[in-house]
Amino acid sequence: MKIHSIALISSNASYTMCPQDTKPEVAFIGRSNVGKSSLINALLQRKQLARVSKMPGKTALIHHFLVNNQLYFVDLPGYGWAQVGHATKVRWGKMLRDYLLHRPNMSTAFLLMDAKIAPQAIDLECISWLGQHHIPFAIIFTKADKKHKMVAHKHYMALTRTLQQEWATMPPIFMVSTHNKLGMENVLGYIQAVTQAKDE
Repeated sequence: MKIHSIALISSNASYTMCPQDTKPEVAFIGRSNVGKSSLINALLQRKQLARVSKMPGKTALIHHFLVNNQLYFVDLPGYGWAQVGHATKVRWGKMLRDYLLHRPNMSTAFLLMDAKIAPQAIDLECISWLGQHHIPFAIIFTKADKKHKMVAHKHYMALTRTLQQEWATMPPIFMVSTHNKLGMENVLGYIQAVTQAKDE
């Protein structure tokens, strides 16, 4: 998949205000500060298209990026330990769930996990929730730099063992690094495949 054009189309607080056309969408979710914006920038070959910050919780709306005038990349608010009040966390959680449950043109959601950290309970809960609601998804281990190769593999194996206990068919799992572009072509190829299948 080659990137020819990108545009930020909208930033909204509700799925009901998101673009109303039927172009396929791929959504990016995960704990705050897991690297969603960095990954989107790397996939789209831009440095600051999606906002990047060392402070968690900077993505507070549903951002739609139109790619090649054919599909949307959707950057969703993070969950977990963002330094925000309880009411904000509840609002962001509802925003995230409502989008995932009510966007019929969403082809897949990418659940991002930090490769340097052992699988967290909150991520496993999100995986179970996605499965219970029959939402198509894939898992992306971020920050899988060469220097973290061993620990990333350890956490990949730990996740695989956990999922095999409950899942008859494993979701796709990708390993990526925004620093050396590891895995970017694999993710882009997968996006192309699932969005084309949605159109057929």
